[in-house]
Amino acid sequence: MPGKDALSNAHRALLDSWFARWEALADHSWPLQDTTVLRVRADGGDFIVKASRTSHHIDREIAAHRSFLSSSTAAVPRLVHADVEAKILVATYLPGELVEGTAAEWVTSTYRKAGQVLDALLVPGEVSPDYVGNLRDRGLRSITDAGGLVTAGHLDELRKRLTNIASRPVRLSFTHGDYHPRNWLLHDGDLAVIDFGRADQRHWTSDLVRLQAQQFAARPDLAAAFTTGLGREFGEEDLEILELEWMYQAITTVVWAHGIGDVPFEEHGRRMIARIVN
Repeated sequence: MPGKDALSNAHRALLDSWFARWEALADHSWPLQDTTVLRVRADGGDFIVKASRTSHHIDREIAAHRSFLSSSTAAVPRLVHADVEAKILVATYLPGELVEGTAAEWVTSTYRKAGQVLDALLVPGEVSPDYVGNLRDRGLRSITDAGGLVTAGHLDELRKRLTNIASRPVRLSFTHGDYHPRNWLLHDGDLAVIDFGRADQRHWTSDLVRLQAQQFAARPDLAAAFTTGLGREFGEEDLEILELEWMYQAITTVVWAHGIGDVPFEEHGRRMIARIVN
């Protein structure tokens, strides 16, 4: 079976306990990550199985399903089974074609729909007195980790800008954490969102950074369509925190990608930094 050998004995035992019979149909695992992602057929239906021996992203995804996604009106997978200790979950399989790499990735209607779905996902949460300060401080620590990976001048500029950011309370929202076409599915004209392994409570603008750094960079029409679908106004505070999110995600992209040997993504992080400081 595709990918079945990547599951641990404990993972297979749990699947055997949850389903009378199951078989793996396809392996959707991403390289360079310690997570097995399988499409399985079990008890007359299709499901997605995600399992890992070490990844904390499984824990996050299970928490996202249990805390927010179970009642969300957005088109998302629904949790069927989960075991946090064993790091495995089973969710409903959503039909459709991934947007990334298709013609739909460059069509404004896709982004209008994606904006609408994100608006449905962004459930407001608590007001955090520490979020801005913590993000600033984590960014500063990542600058230290990025020594030798990014030009000294760029690191100095990032350090100066981050140091000047004052902590203040902000309202957080449930955020996807990796919101872009690689995690969007189109089926019969409807857009669904998958992969909540990076979901967390953040400022809502954090889910805009990847799009602004990639698809929106040379296509302002896509950005405009997305903003129309999202239906949110950017206040002065939102724009300031968006810049902080940009700096944090740029520097951590370089450090994280270097750590797992993802050279293209590491270079993408450097381009993000150059765009900020120039």
